[in-house]
Amino acid sequence: MNKSILRSTFSLLSTDHVRLNKSWNYKNVTSTFYRLYLIDGGEGKLYNAADTVKLEKGYLYLVPSFTTCNYYCDNYLSQYYIAFIEESADGASLFSANKKIFKLPASAYDVECVKRVLQLNPNRSLHASYNPSVYEKRPVLKSYHELNNNTLTSAYMETCGILLQLLSRFLTPDVFRVTDKSVIHSKIADAINYIQTNLQTNLTVADLATRANHNADYFSRLFYENTGERPLAYIQSKRIERAQLLLITTNMPFYEIAAETGFESLSYFSRVFKNITGQSPGGYKKDNLMV
Repeated sequence: MNKSILRSTFSLLSTDHVRLNKSWNYKNVTSTFYRLYLIDGGEGKLYNAADTVKLEKGYLYLVPSFTTCNYYCDNYLSQYYIAFIEESADGASLFSANKKIFKLPASAYDVECVKRVLQLNPNRSLHASYNPSVYEKRPVLKSYHELNNNTLTSAYMETCGILLQLLSRFLTPDVFRVTDKSVIHSKIADAINYIQTNLQTNLTVADLATRANHNADYFSRLFYENTGERPLAYIQSKRIERAQLLLITTNMPFYEIAAETGFESLSYFSRVFKNITGQSPGGYKKDNLMV
């Protein structure tokens, strides 16, 4: 588990303390980065098809990347927010098996940590909009990420350390569902890592089964028992997650993104993308680019 955590690094995008009203009402936002909230006044809620979580004073909230979420305030909400990005050499995500809305009581130290991030990064607020679907867009995302290059080394390092401390609060056994080699069958863990690092290749269940020295049927059952998903569905979901990231963060043409994520044709890529996200690649990119 610890080795898999250390594969990821977390870098700040934006942070601020804001007071919101009933105009903070946004639906079906799926970000390529993490959002962390500390509520210090008022009420609101975060919700999706799986859960509804009340936003209330004295609590800390985490929305992992690629977790679809709705945001709602019916009157007044005061919050600190921190948006940050995860990067890893193999494209794997620490919270890949935990796509949910997390809520924890905020300790006094948590409050100090959140405020310290804002103190270290005083010019990282969102001036244009508090709409979550706006500040995830590619030009905004890129501009905030590039600010790390102009941050003092000491402040950048301390900020990264604080982000890890805050994330650690959500990694306790009663909150975080562990899916690593200590729990997942070792051959399935190997298959997951192989999938993440070879999304651009022609991945088949038969090949994965052969790699694990199992027949395809047994391997598929074992994969489902350990992950809750069939191998092909897992492969497709990871390919589309990678495609979403490329659509938002690059100017690659669709046919290149299709090839980069392992689809043999643009039409097949478009069909799978729409089946999983409900949007065409063009529609998704249009909704996530600044007008």
